[in-house]
Amino acid sequence: MVGVRSRNGWVIWLTLAFALLLSVAPMLEFMQVGRPLCVALILTYWVLALPHRVGLTTAWVLGLAQDVLLGTLLGQNALILTLITFLVLSLHQRLRMFPMWQQSMVLMVVFGLAQLVQLWLNALTGSRPPTLAFVLPALVSALLWPWICVILRGLHLRLNVN
Repeated sequence: MVGVRSRNGWVIWLTLAFALLLSVAPMLEFMQVGRPLCVALILTYWVLALPHRVGLTTAWVLGLAQDVLLGTLLGQNALILTLITFLVLSLHQRLRMFPMWQQSMVLMVVFGLAQLVQLWLNALTGSRPPTLAFVLPALVSALLWPWICVILRGLHLRLNVN
């Protein structure tokens, strides 16, 4: 383990930066309600693939960057991404053994919990009235998980990211 050198770590940060850009990319108004959790999806892949490289600190820093980009309460997205990362790390061994459809179901629950925390924080700050539409991003993200996983796994294997 001492002799193992990390290779192509820039790919991780490049994909996470791309996810940050996707989180602020303009969308049509009717699609805005179901905006997928791009940062959470890509972060989840890297946490599952390389838990020794991507963890809670990465999630916290990425969440702070997302807070600055979105103009939300500083620490709100950092808390949510850290919660997602903690849950994924806790379920890491089980998730890796599940088939893709079961991973999607478990991640829908994890993302739904994160959306619940975000709804609670928004209610505390008075930012948004509570509605049931908060679960839509979790559902859309769970449906996108197989494609994100296949794309990032191909990139991971092709560039030999360790």
